[in-house]
Amino acid sequence: MFDHVGIAVADLAASERFYRTVLSVLGAEPSHADAELVEWDDWAMGPTDREHPVTRGLHVGFRAPSREAVDAFWQAGIDAGYRDDGAPGPRTRYGPDYYGGFLLDPDGNSAEAVHTEREDPVPDGRIDHLWIRVRDPAASKRFYTTIAPHAGLRIGVDEPDHVQLVGENFSFSLIDDERPLTEHVHLAFPAQDDATVRAFHAAALAAGYEDHGGPGERAVYHPGYYGAFVLDPDGHNVEVVNHNR
Repeated sequence: MFDHVGIAVADLAASERFYRTVLSVLGAEPSHADAELVEWDDWAMGPTDREHPVTRGLHVGFRAPSREAVDAFWQAGIDAGYRDDGAPGPRTRYGPDYYGGFLLDPDGNSAEAVHTEREDPVPDGRIDHLWIRVRDPAASKRFYTTIAPHAGLRIGVDEPDHVQLVGENFSFSLIDDERPLTEHVHLAFPAQDDATVRAFHAAALAAGYEDHGGPGERAVYHPGYYGAFVLDPDGHNVEVVNHNR
């Protein structure tokens, strides 16, 4: 799984209400909530500030246990007054048994519940996949293949306008479809030891990418939290972290 994906939101209370409404249908409740951060295990959001502008243009798909759960996710959002982004139904262009339903969160990001048959899916309510619209998929591919050995990633789809990176049971796609670019996303990948965190950071800097925080303990998150941060070609904050737990 992703260790976590973080977004900045214009109104934390409004976004918390949205995601509580729809993710509770999938059996997911916040693992942490206060005035500065709300987390659902691998999905996290905080308020905007000078260093964290609002996240726009992101698509996030959450794992649903059944087609009926996809329907319930979408209906819960509609009943609460949120905007439709695609009614539940098969999307065979993504896979023969792919079934999804889509809503827009308060900042206009696309949130989906998706059900497909997989041998090793993420737990219900966790992040199944992301779509990130980028300026140059080839440039983004170079970045993510550079860090892939340290972030547990491999190439899935490899097309001029669509590059998919695949982890153990999740994926994210780098897309150029002439729609507005995705802005200000934080992606964190798990590591099993501190050496992997250091290797990730060193490989990215050796390839010319921008440092956003060198390897070290961030005890402000919890004792033993050891991470490093770099910026991808679109300015997204990318981390590899070992929790030392």
